[in-house]
Order: sequence, then C-alpha cells, then structure tokens
Amino acid sequence: MDLSQSTHRDLQPFAHLSAPNAPLYRQVLRAFAQAKERFTVHLRPEDVAAEVGRDSDDQLTQALEKLTEWGNLRADADTGRVTSVEDFHRKRFLFQLTAAGQAAEQAIAFYEEAIGRRGALQSVALGDIAEQLHSLAALAKQADPDPAKTHLLLLSLAERFASLADNAQAFMSSLRRAIDFSDGDVEGFIAYKERLIDYINRFIADLANSGARIATLLTELEASDHEKLLRLAARREAADAIPEGADAADAYARAEAEALGSWQNRWRGLKDWFVSRGTSHPSQARLLRQAAVTAIKQLIDAVGLINERRSGRSDRSADFRTLARWFAEAPDEAATHRLWRAAFGLSSARHLSVTAETVSAWQEEDLAPNTPWHAAPPVRISPQLRRTGSYERRGKPNRVQDRSQARAFLREQVEREAAETAGARAALRTDGPILLSELDVLDPRAFRLFLALLGDALAARLPGDTEVKTVTGDGSMEVRLSLVPDGGHIEIRTDDGVLTGPEHLVEIIDLMAAP
Repeated sequence: MDLSQSTHRDLQPFAHLSAPNAPLYRQVLRAFAQAKERFTVHLRPEDVAAEVGRDSDDQLTQALEKLTEWGNLRADADTGRVTSVEDFHRKRFLFQLTAAGQAAEQAIAFYEEAIGRRGALQSVALGDIAEQLHSLAALAKQADPDPAKTHLLLLSLAERFASLADNAQAFMSSLRRAIDFSDGDVEGFIAYKERLIDYINRFIADLANSGARIATLLTELEASDHEKLLRLAARREAADAIPEGADAADAYARAEAEALGSWQNRWRGLKDWFVSRGTSHPSQARLLRQAAVTAIKQLIDAVGLINERRSGRSDRSADFRTLARWFAEAPDEAATHRLWRAAFGLSSARHLSVTAETVSAWQEEDLAPNTPWHAAPPVRISPQLRRTGSYERRGKPNRVQDRSQARAFLREQVEREAAETAGARAALRTDGPILLSELDVLDPRAFRLFLALLGDALAARLPGDTEVKTVTGDGSMEVRLSLVPDGGHIEIRTDDGVLTGPEHLVEIIDLMAAP
C-alpha cells in the first residue's frame, strides 16, 4: 500500500467520523493534535500507542494507514533506526499531522465547543459596555478625537457586545433544555432551580439599570455626531487595505466605504439591542428581560408539576384555566359544544346514551339544533344497557381521601403570602414624589417588589424621555419616575446588596389600597 501524501483532490479528512472504528480514529487524531501543541512534529506507531493508552497492535497500524489514506496524516519512511538491510526493507514510518488534518481537527473542536456551550448572562459585560460608551461620548465632544483611541474603544465595544449577545442566546437555549426536565434527580433539580432563579433575578436587575444607562449614552452619542467616530475607525482600518489596480486612491476609498458600512451596521445592532423603536419594535434587551421573567415562571411551574406528580394532587384551578384556553382556541361553535359535552356532560338527556354511530349520522346530515327528535336519525342503544340497565360495571367505589389538613395548610400559606405582599406594597407606597436616595431601608420582600416596579418603569421609558408612568401587570400599583438633572449617582443599601443608579424622583401609588 502506498502511504505517500494524497493529492488535494483525494483528501477526505472528515471520512473517519462515519467510519466503523470512529472512536479509535478520534483518539489517534487527538493524540497528534496534542503532540503538535507540544511542538512535536513526528510520532512513531509506538508513540501513538502510548498516547492513546493501548498496545501497538495491527488495529492501530490499520488506523494509521487509513488516516494517511484519507489525508489526515502523512507517512514518511523512518530511516533513523536502520541498522541492517532487513531493517531497511521493513516498513517503518514516521507520521505527522497534515495541513488538512489539522484544519479538520480545528473544525471539529470548534463544533464540539459550540454544541456544548451553555452561555451566560454577563452582568459584567453590561457595565463594560456602559463604561466604553461613556469614554466614546467624551471623545465625541472633542474637536479632534484621537483616531487610535477611538478605534480601540470601538473594537473593544464591538467585541464585548458580541460576547454579550452570543452568550445570552446560548444561555436562553440551554435554559429551555433545563426547563424541559422531566426525569432524573428531582431534589438536585429543585436545588438547581433555586440557584438559577437567583442568578436570573440578579441579571434582570442589572439589565434594568445598565440597560437604561446604555440607552441614554447611545442617544447622547448620536446627538454628538457618532458618525465622526465611526469614520475615524473606518479610515484607520482602510489604511491597511492592499491597493488593487493602478488607482490606489479608488481602492482606499472603496476600503473606507466598506469599513464605514460595517461599523454603521454594528452600531445599528447595538442600538436595536438597547433602544426600543416604539411599541412595535421593542429592544432586544427588553425582549431578553421578558424572556428571563417567563423562564422564571416556567421553572416554577416545572417544579410545581414535579411536586404534583410526586404527591398525586390535582390542581382544579389549573384544569379550569386549561379548559378556558381550549374554549378560546376552539375553531367554531360546534367545536365549543363538543368540548362542553366532553368536559361537563351537561347536554340533554338523550345525549347521555348516544353512540358513536349516531353522532356520525348527525354530523353527516348536519342537523339544526331545532330538529324534532322523530326527524333525526334514531339513537342506537347498546345491548349491555338492554341486558343490565346500566352502561357501567357495578363495584365498590373508591375511598374518599381526607384533604382537610392539606387545604388548611394551603389556605394559611396563601393568607400569609397575601399579608406579606400587602405589607410590601404598604412599605413602598409614597406620599407624593420623593427622591430615590430618601427611600427608607427596605426589607428583602419590599426591595424585590421595588426592583420589579423599577424594571417595569425603565422598560416603559422611551429613548430621550426623562419621565415615565406605568402600571404593574396585575394592576395593583402605579409608579411614576422622573430623572433629576445633575442629580448624580445614589446608593440604596439593603440586606440583599447595594443598588446604585442615577438620582430620580419616584412616586409609588398602591391602587389596591382603600381610598
């Protein structure tokens, strides 16, 4: 067999992935990739055997030959240890990774990393983006900004923003897989859910604060002619372009135009991520916040379903909500009547013993509701009813379980949660507008409710607005927020941490309180 290097036309560096002995091929190629990282060029068969932890047998020799045939490896005659004519005629080879084999290994490693990536919600990246935009805003106010500093800031901003967007997308995808949990370690999943909800809650708070700051900085930059900064970065990138043809000036102009278009597209993506364009085009940050809140609800629902599955408890309110959704999604009135009969069985008496053949006959003739019974198809009676007088088999009924203690426990829990929520609303209620810095020290429950109110207000505020008024989704509270000019940054210290942000006037009204 000729083990010489294959031509480019015959290269098949990915053929080993679908071969019968694929795991061994992957071990061998990983050994060569690790050796190349150690700056080791050639490996003998016994070296490969030691790397993969097995004997240098015929199976390994055949694997090396097949990888050489596919173009992943290159085989050169090993003449360094020849001491006799017999040794010279004996097949001895030194193997090394080819360029095609190395490219295939890099592609496979990139694929495995992308598939296994879980992503993260990067609160630190939000702060970095805000600081870089603040630095760009300072440069935009200068008459002659430094091109190198501007270019480096824009590159750092683009890299940080791309990492934030990619990681957020990967995290939400992995979160959906976590929500779909059905079997396995239930206790471990519940503990993981608690940590995950705390993690998402912290990111939602950071996104509400930093997102509003970033949106304000983007608006200020556009008012200060941000195009000037983008053109500086484009000129600096175009300076490294290779001239094509005889006219170098035209080549430079084309390179500058392409670079400027690329920076304008990145800026538009950054703006769309943090700044909403009316109610029909919400920002990606707002959509991410809504998706994170929805994920928390789904996680809680998933744990509730697991607990119901373990306890065997039936939630009647959830059943009625599901039934109401089915009624709302019914395609026509006939479907709603069928659903009503199936759910409650409260039809006329003759329908209680109707057979499938009779229903089919009614559907074929499309009878009106006021059709007389003698003009409708006859009702076919089951022979079992004629013999026994009943459709059901007689027997001892199931014992009724006493759930009075469970109901009392749930009633006490609901009353306690309602009292705590009412107390939190009362603690947050203000007698007119006050400064954020003047808020009293809040207990943890009131502080979490305040964060939710603050997030709703900041999410409803459009770019350029300094005042906003919104009502919570349950209609229980109204919050009014207005920015204090030159108010600086304030800190609100609580048991859960320190909340920092620009000074605002805030008014919180409890709509559920008695007038």
